Amino acid sequence: MKKLANWLGLFLLLIGLWQAVVSIFTLPTYLFPSPMAVFERLLQHTDLLLSHAKVTLIEIALGLICGFILGLISALLLTLSRRVSAFLMPLLVISQAVPVFAIAPLLVLWLGYGMASKIAMAVLIIYFPVTAACYDGLRNTPQSWLQLAQTLQISPQAMLFKVRLPAALPALASGLRIAVSIAPIGAVVGEWVGSSEGLGYLMLQANARMQIDLMFAALFLLLLIALCLYFFTDYWLRRSLPWVRYIH
Repeated sequence: MKKLANWLGLFLLLIGLWQAVVSIFTLPTYLFPSPMAVFERLLQHTDLLLSHAKVTLIEIALGLICGFILGLISALLLTLSRRVSAFLMPLLVISQAVPVFAIAPLLVLWLGYGMASKIAMAVLIIYFPVTAACYDGLRNTPQSWLQLAQTLQISPQAMLFKVRLPAALPALASGLRIAVSIAPIGAVVGEWVGSSEGLGYLMLQANARMQIDLMFAALFLLLLIALCLYFFTDYWLRRSLPWVRYIH
């Protein structure tokens, strides 16, 4: 309850600063709308905004699921085989070296203007953080755990799934938190490059028509989606891993 009150206080403070900037500098609506103008636009176009928000939310959720599974599998493969690690690690680095905006048009060209290209963008965005965090956790298993497992003479597969993977869960949880925070970027960038629905598409259309208040309303919904996903994930991780002291 205290945490909720703190977040509410911070939200009201930001709204107050926003209104103060608009009032002090007398900014026109087409440059920087007031909070009240954005709120009115939210009420006027609720159905439109929610329909586009639903599309973006589905893209983000599917991208998170696919990216998390792919990242976990990649981390396990990196741990199992040095040959796979030597081949896959450069690909991981390359996936982060190429700018997102350079890949997005290609994905739209290859996968079309539907959800597939946006989901692929979200997967590319979160793939490296999940893989790197899980791989780090798998490599840093406590030596006492490994020595005990060797004393029990368990198989390499059992060593990986019953010793290393449980030890890597805190690191994997951190990677998942990062992934949830940045997944909306992939979906929205994909919508900006080419789409016919979604909050990114709506923001582009509103900007072209100088409907800046509508653009801010769409941005507000996107931020709300990102915050809800993060807090839901954080709550689920804290419930699932209660023994990890530094998961707040």
